[in-house]
Amino acid sequence: MVNNSHPITSSLEQRDRDSLLHPFTRADDFAAGRVPGQRIVQSASGIRVTDAHGRSVIDGMSGMYCVNVGYGRKAIVDAIAEQASELPYYHIFAGASHPKAILLAEKLIALTGGRMKRVFFGLSGSDANETQIKLVWYYHNIIGKPHKKKIIARQRGYHGATTMTASLTGLPNYHSGFDLPFALVKHTIAPDAFWAPETDPRAFSQRCAYELEQLILEEGPDTVGAFIAEPVVGSGGILPPPPGYWEAIQPVLRKYDVLLIADEVITAFGRVGHMLAVDGYGIEADLITLAKGLSSGYAPLSAALVGPKVWQALQDGARTHGFFAHGYTYSAHPLGAAAALANIKIIEEEGLCANATEVGAYLLQQLRERLAGNPLVGDVRGAGLLQAVEFVAEGPPRRRLDATLKFSAQVAAFAMEEGLLARPLPVNDIVGISPPLMLTRSDADQVAEMLQRAITRASAMLSTEQRRGTA
Repeated sequence: MVNNSHPITSSLEQRDRDSLLHPFTRADDFAAGRVPGQRIVQSASGIRVTDAHGRSVIDGMSGMYCVNVGYGRKAIVDAIAEQASELPYYHIFAGASHPKAILLAEKLIALTGGRMKRVFFGLSGSDANETQIKLVWYYHNIIGKPHKKKIIARQRGYHGATTMTASLTGLPNYHSGFDLPFALVKHTIAPDAFWAPETDPRAFSQRCAYELEQLILEEGPDTVGAFIAEPVVGSGGILPPPPGYWEAIQPVLRKYDVLLIADEVITAFGRVGHMLAVDGYGIEADLITLAKGLSSGYAPLSAALVGPKVWQALQDGARTHGFFAHGYTYSAHPLGAAAALANIKIIEEEGLCANATEVGAYLLQQLRERLAGNPLVGDVRGAGLLQAVEFVAEGPPRRRLDATLKFSAQVAAFAMEEGLLARPLPVNDIVGISPPLMLTRSDADQVAEMLQRAITRASAMLSTEQRRGTA
């Protein structure tokens, strides 16, 4: 239903094109008005966002994988307002602090069962992973291994958009034009069992571990400082680890004294059914990166969790280097910390981790059942409420659709018309969804039905040759 109280949007859309440089958007097409996905979101509530035309749709992406508790949570809004009235800003440089920073750091350490020893706050997943890189380098300098500076990431992993974190990101289109990746960053195989030649997923996991070890040996174990990975690959295809993956990977890291950075920017705070995904997958991380669901996007905030080995090195290093020369003006911003505390309380009190597991499994089942008859649907996968549909050409044998068809983008466009925000992922032909964690079974039925209709409509537009990948 159109709400006529909203402002006229044609001028807003033009003013948007005339003034903003948008992230991950073609500058030429957007400036010329050729980006069909342009939308000005005016308001939001629950699992829905409403644009400036008054059209409401289900936000199947939780913003950018971040609005875990849904929109319009008064408890978080009130916490931010109360904090803004009491103390809108203070820094934590040189031993200064404020109560919400302390309470939140204590809470995050408690969520790890005390395995992590300190928390460093930032504003985004990108800057948190930058912090992790500097911690890795500092650690190895202090323990007398100054050459262990290389970071191994995975193909298709996403770790940020700063110069170093974009280098870690294993998506080539994030590198072109920026003289990236840096030479200190190396990439190993993505945990994509769907396209692997092995029929046994555990055999594929063993190959992933073997290739990681070979890369370490090729580079020289005395030069490799850390391995960074998402517990579940997010933007690079939504890839839950195949069986045996982490059990195979971690002994390799321990063998060569390589630190493990668990990038939980997307996966933490219930997204895959656990407050921390490392607990669900048996990951023993030295460093953990948090953002997005930490505050459910209500205020910018990130955190780098520091394990005992690195924390000891930070203390030892003070004798040589003095103060820890890293930080941001807005580290542990009081408004972000207040939002995060209220957000975590909602997740715990409403059992949203368990709900993500239960409703996520139900949604996955509904999608698999509804899409089983479509020969273009190659895989329906997910963990909790982080799910994906991957498309293939009609087979056998299994092969990809022609990339120029931009099939997943067409599916996402039709999904929007049906009332669902979904995301075409930047690799292969994959559509991802990650709705808010308070999704109900009834909501899940709507999401599955809308996505099914969108896929059916997009499929009907392809010729026989295009569907078979022979056009």
